[in-house]
Amino acid sequence: MTVLLLIPLLLPFVTPLLARRALDRLAPVTALWTLTAAALVLAGACVAALGCLVLTGLLKVPAFAALGELVHPLRTPSDYAVLPAAAIATGLLTIGAWNLGRSALRQTRAFRTAHAEADRRPSAGDLCVIDAPHPDAYALPGRPHRIVVTTAMLRSLGPDERDALFAHERAHNRGGHHYFLAAAELAAHCHPALRAARAVIRLAAERAADEAAAAAVGDRRLLARAIARAALAGQAASSTRPDFAPAATAGPVPQRVAALLTIPAGHTRWWVCRAALLLAACATLSATAVATGAVTFHHEVEIAQGEEPR
Repeated sequence: MTVLLLIPLLLPFVTPLLARRALDRLAPVTALWTLTAAALVLAGACVAALGCLVLTGLLKVPAFAALGELVHPLRTPSDYAVLPAAAIATGLLTIGAWNLGRSALRQTRAFRTAHAEADRRPSAGDLCVIDAPHPDAYALPGRPHRIVVTTAMLRSLGPDERDALFAHERAHNRGGHHYFLAAAELAAHCHPALRAARAVIRLAAERAADEAAAAAVGDRRLLARAIARAALAGQAASSTRPDFAPAATAGPVPQRVAALLTIPAGHTRWWVCRAALLLAACATLSATAVATGAVTFHHEVEIAQGEEPR
């Protein structure tokens, strides 16, 4: 059982490399869905594996064994391995939960502040202009969806570039990209290796919005110029927007601009892309390993409770 529970803890380390390769080969929208789903499955399997290790260690303690109504000692490979593993798993879960709680509070506060500021400003449709000295523009989720842009950002762009920037932000809202970014943030707090995957998911969301905006505007070079100028204008400015509010200036802008200036080629289907298949295999293997480990653990508990023969 213990060996099976190690699989979900180790497989996420290969995710960042596979995620980058999948993004290069797949259409951005397909990559966004594939990477986010894989990250969530890997994160859930990791948390479940750590939970099983914690419960195994607790049931080796006489007081908790009595609470669990164990009449026989719980069979494990070795107490010298199980108890330290349970202690480490407890620490990792505690740190992850603490950091996730802090991040959730900070992001909720930033989201409420951004919405309150947008509510105080007159809106033209979904566009909300804020008088601020720092250039910034982002898609603000909620009801209704808004595009928040500062006056400094408007002054930094020409009329056509503004329209291209707005098209990019509207693509974020239409695609519900804030859900993907929130899921990537959640997964990143479950395993340290998934933090690098979070950055790739953010890039996939930006690339998806870039392609949708390029189709709406009809001029890839114009959109590339608007993104580059917006990024240059806002690179020295700090933003108070929540992390799950996507912005046109996020991610590696040179890579995004290069993709826009390149004639789009046909993208590989996810079931043909080897990196995507390996990601799916890692997610499936992690889920299967933790499920098998949990079933084995439950069976051992029933034996220790005397409900099944030893």
